[in-house]
Amino acid sequence: MGRLELQSSFFCSFAVVIYVSDMKRAIYIFFVLLSSLLSCIREDSRGADLETGDRLPDFEVVMNDGSVVSDESLKGSVSVIVFFNTLCPDCQKELPVIQDIYDEYVLEGVSFALVSREEGADSIESYWRENRLDMPYSAQTDRKVYERFARSRIPRIYINDKDGIIRYIYTDDPVPSYSDLKSSLESVIR
Repeated sequence: MGRLELQSSFFCSFAVVIYVSDMKRAIYIFFVLLSSLLSCIREDSRGADLETGDRLPDFEVVMNDGSVVSDESLKGSVSVIVFFNTLCPDCQKELPVIQDIYDEYVLEGVSFALVSREEGADSIESYWRENRLDMPYSAQTDRKVYERFARSRIPRIYINDKDGIIRYIYTDDPVPSYSDLKSSLESVIR
C-alpha cells in the first residue's frame, strides 16, 4: 500500500510540474502575442524610405480645423510633419514634447502637420481632450499618406526647410527630446 501511494504521489507531482511548466509557457506565449498585437510599430514592406536631403513627397491632408496642408502649402516656411497613433506608447511620450515645440514655434511662422497613421478622428479627439493638446491634426484611417514618407516606425518626425527639403528625421530610436527638436528647428530657421 505504501509503495502505491509513493508512486501515485510521484506521478501527481510530475503532473503538477508539467502543468506548471505548461502554464508558464502558455503565459509567456500569451504575453508575446499580446505585445505583438498592441505594438504601435507594424513593419510593412510598402512605402517610401525618405532620407534627409529628399524633397517632400506630394501629399494633401485635411486638418481637424478644416484647413488643408500639402507639400505645396508648406513651401515658403519651415515645417514639421509628425506621424503618430495615440495608442503607441512612444507617441504618447512624444506628443507633449511636440505640443511644447508647437507652442514655441507656431508664432514664429513654423508650419505643423500632425498626421495619424491608421487612427480615426474620434479616438484622436478624445486623446487630445484628455491630454490637453490643441495642435491641429489630420485623422487618417489608413496608411496611404504615411506610405508616401515611410515604411514603418512611429512616431516619425520630419523637419523641413522653406524649399520643402527634409533636413531632419526622427523616429522612435531614440524618441527625440525637446532640446533635440529645438536645436534642429533652430538650425533650419537660422
